[in-house]
Amino acid sequence: MALSFIVVVFKIFNLQYIEGDKYRKLSLEKTHRNDTIFANRGNVYAADGNLLATSMSKFNIRMDVMAVKSSVFERDIKALSNELSKMFKKPSSYFQKKLRDARKRKNRYLLIARNVGYNDYAKMKTFPIFKLGVFRGGFIAEQKTVRVHPIGKIAERTVGYDNHRGGAGIEGAFAEYMQGENGRRLKQKIAKGQWKPINDVNEKEPIDGRDVITTIDVNIQDITHHALLKQLEYFDADHGCAVVMEVETGEVKAISNLGRTKNGKYYEKRNYAVWESHEPGSTFKLASLMVALEDKKVDTSLVVDCGKGKIFVNNKKVEDSKRGGYGKISLARVFEVSSNVGIVKVIQKHYDKSPKKFTDKINSFGLGEMTGVKIKGEGKPFIRDPKDKSWSPISLEWMAWGYGVSLTPLQQLTFYNAVANNGTVVKPRFVKELRVGNKVEKSFDKIVLKEKIASQTTINKVRKIMENVVKRGTAKNIYSPNFSMAGKTGTAKKWIPKHKDENGKTVYGHYSSKYYTSSFAGFFPAKEPKYSCIVVIHKPKKEKGYYGATVAAPVFKEIAQKIYTSTPVDNQSISEEKEFASINKSYENYYTKLRKYKTIMPKVTGMVAMDAISLLENMGLKVKFSGSGKVVEQSIEKGNKVKKGATVYLKLS
Repeated sequence: MALSFIVVVFKIFNLQYIEGDKYRKLSLEKTHRNDTIFANRGNVYAADGNLLATSMSKFNIRMDVMAVKSSVFERDIKALSNELSKMFKKPSSYFQKKLRDARKRKNRYLLIARNVGYNDYAKMKTFPIFKLGVFRGGFIAEQKTVRVHPIGKIAERTVGYDNHRGGAGIEGAFAEYMQGENGRRLKQKIAKGQWKPINDVNEKEPIDGRDVITTIDVNIQDITHHALLKQLEYFDADHGCAVVMEVETGEVKAISNLGRTKNGKYYEKRNYAVWESHEPGSTFKLASLMVALEDKKVDTSLVVDCGKGKIFVNNKKVEDSKRGGYGKISLARVFEVSSNVGIVKVIQKHYDKSPKKFTDKINSFGLGEMTGVKIKGEGKPFIRDPKDKSWSPISLEWMAWGYGVSLTPLQQLTFYNAVANNGTVVKPRFVKELRVGNKVEKSFDKIVLKEKIASQTTINKVRKIMENVVKRGTAKNIYSPNFSMAGKTGTAKKWIPKHKDENGKTVYGHYSSKYYTSSFAGFFPAKEPKYSCIVVIHKPKKEKGYYGATVAAPVFKEIAQKIYTSTPVDNQSISEEKEFASINKSYENYYTKLRKYKTIMPKVTGMVAMDAISLLENMGLKVKFSGSGKVVEQSIEKGNKVKKGATVYLKLS
């Protein structure tokens, strides 16, 4: 007994002091736990307060069919199936069979529905059998938090995501701000496997994520999305994008990126505007023209001999779209009609012996630099340098009309926006503020990348020429007398890399004669620009059209027109002087006739009924008429004397 007592005392001492910490820790692990209190992820808002992305609870509904008593199951299975049928639009018999089969297999985890919203979840809890709860009704609800876009698929790629797929768009770029910090609460295990908080307060309170206020204007975004979508569908194009930017601030008001599925439908497939670097074609001629003007090599009045619209540079053909060419025209006109021959001749003449001077000037415009937007995946621009191994005897000439260089749509738009902004390059911005509640925590102000890329003289000249592109140049098809626009069309053959065809034969890299990139970049209003915009459409169906003026420019016009209509531009005015002058002249003619024909019947045939009746009644005549429209017959002939009070009968068309 003494020996047993010594052993017991030793074990107590060992447990209490030698291994005490170990067992106390083990006890805590078994009976205590820290529960994570998840922080609310921040929302994404449009500039006008519309919700673009938020977190919502979704539920996966399952059922333990074995938890339900046989009598209850048989009694209520039909009623439950009827309710499920109403909610999920499937026959009641489908659910009855599904539940009976699951009971035969003794399935304790049968999937009923995925991603059910809270309202439907609450409603399902009241269904027959389910209302009995987890243990008697087998109702299992698994809650999860998902991100949803209240405005649907519009701007989906730019709003982006931050999940197992990675981080894209605004959600990915500002994930660190939006995630917040999770909280923690200590709980203790009690009877029946339940856990209760130990303290009245959380050990660590969760900190909600910050809300992101974007620059997107939902109205302009909607206009841009549908204008682009309509054109993609009509031309059966592969993909395209459109971006609208506020000239002064660089705020992106709308960005739409649509790619085609195998079924021919379009959705926000990739952020083409930010990511896809491609050869711009003729929209690059603006940079070429500005280089020559800035270096004072030429003036817009310079006469350029475009000949018959075809020249060869080191055995490579440069050709104009107009058969027979443009002959001798001014440099301004070369730009307006987008003469490839004209711009190549000018650049070749002045920079053939000093190509580095040309490329350096291009880079000074900022075209060789990334915009640095926070959204991930911006494509790298490529401006070939004469020192590069890839430089060839035709590189300079090909750069002049937009080949051999590569830019993303957003990089091109940044340059065009600088021209609209009197030469100041501003960084494109997608986000205005970060907020916690209604408190602004951080603001993102305008960032000037370059104060002045060209002299004001050059800027004024090219802006006027760009306005004439719309009035009388390649984009005259979109001209409107009601609102002004300025810009440049672009049409580029797509480069097909080296590959093997379906027969295994090697096909070397070449420019396609079937696939094109159609674009239009510009700004509006032309005089005091408020917005700049670029539209790029890839691989339109050639049979329907492929020129920038035909494919991309109409999208630009629709965007501009609808913004004018629904979002009036303060500095845009339409002159009514001409209309008022016309009205005044009409009134003068009217009263001249009235004085002249006070006692002599005038000719009223051909006049609108309202005007004819007004004229005759002011002469003191009574008028009776039949029909509607214009006067085709009058009862008293022209030139006859009439007395006041006489009746005139008019027959209308």
